[in-house]
Amino acid sequence: MIGAADTRETARAMAEAARAWLDTLDPAQRETAAGHAPTGDDDADAERRRWFYTPTDHGGLTFHEQLPPQQRAAMRLVGSGLSRAAYVTVATVMGLENVLDHTEGFVTLFDRTRGRDPQMYYLRVFGEPGDTGTWGWRFGGHHVSVNMLVVDGVVVAATPCFLGADPATSELLGDAVLRPLGRVEDLARDLVRALPAELRERAVLLDKAPPDLVAANRTDPQDGDNWIPLAGIWRTGSFADPEQQRKLDDMSAGIEDRAAFSDAEKAAVALSAVPAGVAASDLDAEGREMLRALLGTYLRRVAEPLQPVSRYDDDAELDAVHLAWAGPLEDGAPNYYRVQGPRLLIEWDNTQRDANHAHSVWRDPSADFGLDVLGAHRAEHHLR
Repeated sequence: MIGAADTRETARAMAEAARAWLDTLDPAQRETAAGHAPTGDDDADAERRRWFYTPTDHGGLTFHEQLPPQQRAAMRLVGSGLSRAAYVTVATVMGLENVLDHTEGFVTLFDRTRGRDPQMYYLRVFGEPGDTGTWGWRFGGHHVSVNMLVVDGVVVAATPCFLGADPATSELLGDAVLRPLGRVEDLARDLVRALPAELRERAVLLDKAPPDLVAANRTDPQDGDNWIPLAGIWRTGSFADPEQQRKLDDMSAGIEDRAAFSDAEKAAVALSAVPAGVAASDLDAEGREMLRALLGTYLRRVAEPLQPVSRYDDDAELDAVHLAWAGPLEDGAPNYYRVQGPRLLIEWDNTQRDANHAHSVWRDPSADFGLDVLGAHRAEHHLR
């Protein structure tokens, strides 16, 4: 779901930045950095549609494998698709890997030489960047996943778009606080708190929060989906080092044990084709503006011409959006929410590490990775 503005200028900037980055790479680097052109075909296009938010192999060339000028060119490409605020947030999230390493005592490995690593971020370009044909790019690492698709010089898809933060809240000098996603959390909580009792009862699905996003990192979320245990959200089936695998399994099991969800509780928060919670049509004027502000924290993550946020200036479009919450409403308590409507699925959770580990994602379930446009494009060219 891309905004109504012409995206050709943004597409040209992306293509220029992608070509400039690829041109800095030697043949071995380029082999890792370049992927199959987007087709929509299940087999040929499967890798492009894989995405993660854990510290696993996201696919592509890492910053470790690049010289500083190549890293700069890579970040120029990333910046070409993001708003300034989102770019700053991404850079901050990457830097938090050092903070997380400090929190954990500099011991986490995850079957590699450093488990919390601000250079373990991956970039891959799919196809040949240009004004014709299909191409795209993906940037990802722990708590970042950016996915872009360009068809005939137009940016047609920018989802899934994931940002997380661990720690979600960090202390700074002068009693200041760093919360990269603070407003993304607070706006939803404040909105639910402000609801009349009857609406709040409809909005709150459960008095406790699931331990992760219920759609997880699935390519194609479906009705009834629920969260995937942490150990399942990794590219490899198991680590080469059995001890590292055991540590990950223990971490995953600990998250599940602390959640302690019954089958009925899982059913209460499961993804549903019919949006759960309270509809925007039931909100008062103040609540509707708060919801629009919340939508902006997701839809303004991409470059301005790509932002579909103006769609919700239309009251009829906003009316179809629902907000659902799970967990307590007190500051600092574990929480989850979902914002859902036509061509819209937003999820947030801040539950792990004593509610100091946040996940947030914007998706377009009917058109993530541009599959709707690719299907039409392939049909048109096959008919010629």
